[in-house]
Amino acid sequence: MNLVALGVCLQLAVAPEVTPVFITTDSFTLAWTHTIEKVRWEEDYRVLSDQQQAVLYAVSARIKGSAAGMEPPPDAVLHNGWYHYEPQQVNPQVLLLTRSEFSPDYEWCDVSGCVPLSAKIPRDGGVTILQACSRELTEIESFRF
Repeated sequence: MNLVALGVCLQLAVAPEVTPVFITTDSFTLAWTHTIEKVRWEEDYRVLSDQQQAVLYAVSARIKGSAAGMEPPPDAVLHNGWYHYEPQQVNPQVLLLTRSEFSPDYEWCDVSGCVPLSAKIPRDGGVTILQACSRELTEIESFRF
């Protein structure tokens, strides 16, 4: 019996020589700080199976305060200094993450804590593609699963 792991695939858009990365997960948070206004943003995602295919769902989002040109959506609710809201696009096929060397990297947060996204895949100053995916586990991985 083959087991399939759900997760996300990360790939550098303009560096095909860099091996794509698979991260087994069913939920994660992407976080970043706006480079000029220094306002933190966080988006929560789930990875679910839909007819034998991994699908990405945007569950919730929040902004730590507001700033010029970065107003929270009209339906956002202020709670403990964070504006909480539901993302408009709940089922993105792909996330395109622009990762400049002139700004702090995105943070990948899961049950283990938060790390810079560069701890998962290097950044090349371009775009990183993130999408839901699945992978068949090897016999050894299935045993540990």
